[in-house]
Amino acid sequence: MTDAPAPLLAIESVSRAFDGVPAVSDVSLDVREGEFFTLLGASGSGKTTLLRIVAGLERADAGRVLIGGADVTGVPPYARPVNMMFQSYALFPHMTVAGNVAFGLRQEKLAKAEIAARVQAALELVRMEAYATRRPDQLSGGQSQRVALARALVKAPRLLLLDEPLAALDARLREETRLELVNIQKRVGVAFVMVTHDQAEAMTVSDRVAVMDRGRVLQVGRPEQVYERPRSRFVARFVGAANLIEGHVVGRQGPDLAVDCAQAGVLKVQDAGLAAGAAVALVVRPEKIALVPMPGPALADPAPSDPAPSDPAPSDPALAAEPGVNRLAVRVLEIAYQGGASTYHVEAEGGLKLRVEAANRAPGGRAALDPGDRAVATWPAAAGVAVSE
Repeated sequence: MTDAPAPLLAIESVSRAFDGVPAVSDVSLDVREGEFFTLLGASGSGKTTLLRIVAGLERADAGRVLIGGADVTGVPPYARPVNMMFQSYALFPHMTVAGNVAFGLRQEKLAKAEIAARVQAALELVRMEAYATRRPDQLSGGQSQRVALARALVKAPRLLLLDEPLAALDARLREETRLELVNIQKRVGVAFVMVTHDQAEAMTVSDRVAVMDRGRVLQVGRPEQVYERPRSRFVARFVGAANLIEGHVVGRQGPDLAVDCAQAGVLKVQDAGLAAGAAVALVVRPEKIALVPMPGPALADPAPSDPAPSDPAPSDPALAAEPGVNRLAVRVLEIAYQGGASTYHVEAEGGLKLRVEAANRAPGGRAALDPGDRAVATWPAAAGVAVSE
């Protein structure tokens, strides 16, 4: 068995506080060579402070930062093998595109021929060679973003730090630029560490994601791991849409964990090794739930004095017991049409409300159900996960 290669970046027990208020609390992370790593969190989560500590623009109160195995905790920013691309792009308005890209190389007093060759290569990498003589005020937001990226890469850093690099772009351009950013990163082979609050952005571009909240790292993993298997209620809510159903573990049913939920009865989830009696939340993503229409007239909203509509009899075929499958009789409350898919807001008799997403496959894009319709919400135990935090 061979030892795993040492990480390119190692953050060891790093903390930082401002006026006694923790911004980063005992964070430890590794970033590998050639990896696209993202720090994901809301405003105030500590992600930008951590990035600035790695860059040397902010000091750590405790802990160490190592790059390539060397301790750079006390090394000034200019002496670290990193470069940083700021959210504002910070282009010099009086310089041309080529001048902006060449600035760092000129500071190092490289030969003119080498500077010209490296600038040309960097501009070609981001497809901006035709704009070399323009000034920043003659560029679009997307073009400015690519120039800033070229300037950051031209010095061939071992590690590139990106602070919300796509935040200034409109939605359509941001989506297009995500894939372009990934393609560039893979071509140059430089490790990227990006900060963002945008979950879709993090999921699209990253090899691994670290979810942060209140200065702490709550979970690290591949995008699909963080989404499919969140370890806490916060991660489940923050990364994509999620239904959280509160309950407590009552035991095991075959290979599954049985959880008694006040608003839904006993539901099954894949066994996570939690002990009986543990308070948990079942996390079920909206697209994992299927809605099966039930026969009968639509149900109007009950008047305050009317009893709630009853579930169909247990003998109803739509609710027939099946090992490892959860089934709830529900009523459709609202439907949000979103083009290729619709979001259904449904409610079970016990008051549990669920969000369900389903593709619009019917001719004309019409949703399969209408408000007031009765249906069965069903999902396999393996589609959910139980979290105790």
